Amino acid sequence: MVYLSEKMTMRWHIGLMTGTVLDGNIDVALLRTDGKIIEEFGYYDLIPYDAEVKELLIKTLDEAQMWNFNGPEPEIFSKTEAALTNSQTMAVQKCIKLSGIDENEIGAVGFHGQTVLHRAPCGSLKGATRQLGDGQAMANQLGIPVVYDFRSNDMKEGGQGAPLCPIYHAALLKKIGATSNTAILNLGGLGNLSFSSEECGLIAFDTGPANAPLNDWIKLSNIGEMDINGDIAAKGKVNESKLSEVLSDPYFEMSFPKSLDRFSFSHRIAEGMSIEDGAATLTALAAAAVAKGIDLLPVRPTQLIVSGGGRKNFTMMREISIRANIKVETADKYNWRGDAIEAECFAFLAARTLANIPISYPKTTGVWKPMTGGVIAYPS
Repeated sequence: MVYLSEKMTMRWHIGLMTGTVLDGNIDVALLRTDGKIIEEFGYYDLIPYDAEVKELLIKTLDEAQMWNFNGPEPEIFSKTEAALTNSQTMAVQKCIKLSGIDENEIGAVGFHGQTVLHRAPCGSLKGATRQLGDGQAMANQLGIPVVYDFRSNDMKEGGQGAPLCPIYHAALLKKIGATSNTAILNLGGLGNLSFSSEECGLIAFDTGPANAPLNDWIKLSNIGEMDINGDIAAKGKVNESKLSEVLSDPYFEMSFPKSLDRFSFSHRIAEGMSIEDGAATLTALAAAAVAKGIDLLPVRPTQLIVSGGGRKNFTMMREISIRANIKVETADKYNWRGDAIEAECFAFLAARTLANIPISYPKTTGVWKPMTGGVIAYPS
């Protein structure tokens, strides 16, 4: 196989993502790109982890919280890393087989791995991040180059290491000819807002919590894994007093760039409420955080295109529209795959890494200059 890393080449790339929401799925997507232009969307799938790996991930996140970057890593990390790498490698193999694309047509796999802990830099405290995933093991098993560890280089240079999707969001907006009146919002475990204009450049940041605390609340209540369609929240009443208390957190007024960990805001803010009122309040928190985020932008967009699982939560979408006073559309309306965008993003970033061009920017992560990132593992 010939590896083309010296220049930008239009090829198929595969992206992998498992988000902080812990829905138990591996997102895998094919994208034909040179790292600048999106030429074609390819095969996409949501492939569930088996129950054993999913349970292992949940235990690992619990131990990561207790570890908190202090002392040696928990022993469970290595076991989980091997298990999820194997599962995601099999997901790639399935993707290649069902797509009908020859392996020789694939430039690289973009393997994000599973974030178990993320800490943005704060004052004299350096930032830190940990994604589990063995890129070299995956490359050896697939016989295809794998790009992984996308965030570390940015953080070593003083950046937040997140969000990384903005440069892909900008490519999506360019593909549909959108102007600066349109921003992209991804609603996963966290909310991520991306905005671009000629005057301001590319801007992005985490707005606040989104699906993560809401899903945790539903799971704690033993009535399911998530609030499907927002039906539970729709039956509840928002505790506006509690919501105002949470929104007084300095994070929401902090200027961008800024980022959060999955556990920065907990479902515990709903303690003492009914299941329905707690769901309504956590849903309203996600929406109000987006509204506050939009208020920070130098130019106010008039439309949000929403991707991620949260776009299927009709109550959350309605709350965003009302609280942010903005038109809200799902990514699907523009023939984008709303569940695939983060996986596609890491296919796109893999192409950029191969071409040695930046994946993060001063107004997206706070890094001091446009920064390349990702480690390339070649099969051995």
